[in-house]
Amino acid sequence: MSIIKTNTPVNMDDPALFKFAEFDAEASERGGYSNYSYWRSTFQVFFKNRLALFLLVVLGSLLFFTFIQPILPGQKNPLHIHIDPLTNIQYRNLRPSAEFWFGTNSIGQDLWSRIWSGTRTSLLIGILVGIAEMVIGIAYGALWGYARKLDRAMTEIYNVLNNIPTTIILMLLAYIMKPSFKTMVIAMCATGWIGLARFVRNQIVIIRDREYNLASRCLGTPSGRIITRNILPYLVSVIMLKTALSIPGTIGWEVFLTYIGLGLPISIPSLGNLVNEGRLIMMAPELRYQLIFPTIVVSIITISFYILGNAFSDASDPRNHV
Repeated sequence: MSIIKTNTPVNMDDPALFKFAEFDAEASERGGYSNYSYWRSTFQVFFKNRLALFLLVVLGSLLFFTFIQPILPGQKNPLHIHIDPLTNIQYRNLRPSAEFWFGTNSIGQDLWSRIWSGTRTSLLIGILVGIAEMVIGIAYGALWGYARKLDRAMTEIYNVLNNIPTTIILMLLAYIMKPSFKTMVIAMCATGWIGLARFVRNQIVIIRDREYNLASRCLGTPSGRIITRNILPYLVSVIMLKTALSIPGTIGWEVFLTYIGLGLPISIPSLGNLVNEGRLIMMAPELRYQLIFPTIVVSIITISFYILGNAFSDASDPRNHV
């Protein structure tokens, strides 16, 4: 490529050489526009996980059927004791059949209806406790980690509650209060939030003094806004994971309390009651179905929530977004 040099002078006053640029609002918006959306990217990554997607369908179908089962035709009352009209004897320990799909228990109650009724009860306990743990744990942990003046007092409260074994607290509350659905929820919420509060506090201590938070404080931004807008979004993935895992964990505690005799009354079907009833007769091979069926339901719920919680935690990590 050759360069042609010319000695012809250029008239800088020629108006044809200059043109004023007009302001274009749309062009200025396009220059700073990003098509990135945190939640859209989170769900895109999550739905790429085929195992998580499959378990989401399984768990969703299970939950949907659990709550519509009572209104379906041909369903039996889970508390009704079925009696043979010919012999006037209870249908005790009948194996699964066309009439009793999951068989009957030792007093003639339909195990199919009792399992779905117990699943509703246990899931409701798990969801209520999970929400309570998330709200209390995040609020306490955020205040504990951000407010330096309250650090000592809140640390002492944490040490007192954390050094008392959870099992003892659950046993005392379940023993002092009348066994009921409300008692079970209160007992589970008493200490379930401690672990999440400790984790949130540690994470906030790490990031509370970063430059953007210091700048926000210098500009007079309220502490509540800094916590909710600057700090907590960094913890979404872990909070969702711990909340998802608290639901099967709560069901496990309910099964344990029932095992030691401090769970829900026998009159209230729950997975804990059903597993405990099946455990008492598991040595008889012909009656093991009474333990197998509720155990399968507990296992499906526990495994599904665990894998879904981990998958959503990974998906909500911005480092995995494209």
